[in-house]
Amino acid sequence: PGIPALLADILLMLSFQTPLKKTNSLIAQMGITFTNAYVPSALCCPSRASILTGKYPHNHHVVNNTLEGNCSSKLWQKIQEPYTFPAVLKAACGYQTFFAGKYLNEYGAEDAGGVGHVPPGWSFWYALEKNSKYYNYTLSVNGKARRHGENYSVDYLTDVLANMSLDFLEYKSNFEPFFMMIATPAPHSPWTPAPQYTKSFQNVSAPRNSNFNIHGKNKHWLIRQAKTPMSNSSIQFLDDAYRKRWQTLLSVDDLIEKLVKKLEVNGELDNTYIFYTSDNGFHTGQFSLPIDKRQLYEFDIKVPLLVRGPGIKPNQTNKMLVANIDLGPTILDIAGYDLNKTQMDGMSLLPLLRGDKNVTWRSDFLVEYQGEGYNGSDPTCPGLGPGVTHCFPDCVCEDSYNNTYACVRTLSASWDLQYCEFDDREVFVEVYNLTADPHQINNIAKTIDQEILEKMNYRLMMLQSCSGATCRTPGVFDPGYRFDPRLMFSNHGLRARRFSAQFL
Repeated sequence: PGIPALLADILLMLSFQTPLKKTNSLIAQMGITFTNAYVPSALCCPSRASILTGKYPHNHHVVNNTLEGNCSSKLWQKIQEPYTFPAVLKAACGYQTFFAGKYLNEYGAEDAGGVGHVPPGWSFWYALEKNSKYYNYTLSVNGKARRHGENYSVDYLTDVLANMSLDFLEYKSNFEPFFMMIATPAPHSPWTPAPQYTKSFQNVSAPRNSNFNIHGKNKHWLIRQAKTPMSNSSIQFLDDAYRKRWQTLLSVDDLIEKLVKKLEVNGELDNTYIFYTSDNGFHTGQFSLPIDKRQLYEFDIKVPLLVRGPGIKPNQTNKMLVANIDLGPTILDIAGYDLNKTQMDGMSLLPLLRGDKNVTWRSDFLVEYQGEGYNGSDPTCPGLGPGVTHCFPDCVCEDSYNNTYACVRTLSASWDLQYCEFDDREVFVEVYNLTADPHQINNIAKTIDQEILEKMNYRLMMLQSCSGATCRTPGVFDPGYRFDPRLMFSNHGLRARRFSAQFL
């Protein structure tokens, strides 16, 4: 079968429906919507690395968006790229493979081989040099640099990716199965919409949920430092950004419509799986943080996941806890590859897609992030001291070197819970009961039952050191879970090692 995978850095599920009406009609209504889909790290490069490898960040070792953080580095190229699921699809399953769009943020860096580097596993390679742009960018076309300017009709990146994808579907071999990965930067900044969409959604503003523009008084210091209430200029900025993001998604919606129609014309639509997802969420004013990601909360780690294809009944929703580390195993499973031959941490979604009964599934997964920052002070916010980064004019900083945390996100019949620990001087803990508090306003770390706290702490240490099959062992609220509190003390060093030299 064909397997196009569509990747866009888009908004959360509730926001996603309005700008992407065609996507909703052509994929969600014709297939399955996963309502509890997450990323193990709410940042582009680590999250994309998890998609490609099927691994948690502590196993693929991409910790942030920098070369030093292993984003598209020579080490990544040597140790991880040969074993990504597209490499396996091409080498072991005989697939012709196509990539178009944003790969990893530092792809094309001179210190990592430039745009001449084409990762193993791709028959056709059209990758954006470095981070998101809409005009004035360079593509690596099978290892050769192709420069684009600012003429909408020939340079607007979302449309260029659509046209390249349609060309592939037109001229590919009909004697081999195919896999496509189309990774639109939209709606990533700089949020440049196509000219015909610049007037769309004029009355749209960022959602005003109960956690909008309030002080995160019981959260870790990076959240507590946000100024509340936000300035009028910050609110206007985040509303404008939200509106422009929606506008850029209209071109993504057009791309999806063109691809589905082309597959239908080719007679391949009924034999093709189509996945639509994102590499992270995004916040716009929650807890008075103007705009960014990188945080542990639902608005940053929860993403859409829509799938249509053979054997998938239309108009379904699925509440199982799934993560982007599951995409690689799923696609290899569809292709008939033996997953026992991989080192992937994720699980195949294929039984869920087919509606198999009595499927044993996870009740928790790991979220982990290593903060970016440097020893110097941000020149716009010297009063905050060294280590902060991504600061706004009002001196609200979105990241820091010790914005380093790990969480267990649990969803079971008993609990909808998140437990997080920070690697900072406070050794700060945040715990949320999302059944009672879906917007994560009240940190219950000091009031939750001590036994649950201890079990979650132990489970976190186990997940932080897991690899492959051990990442899929029973969670705290699974019947098969076994807890020996004595092991908490003998294994307590695991968490500290996770944040140090283990990576690089």
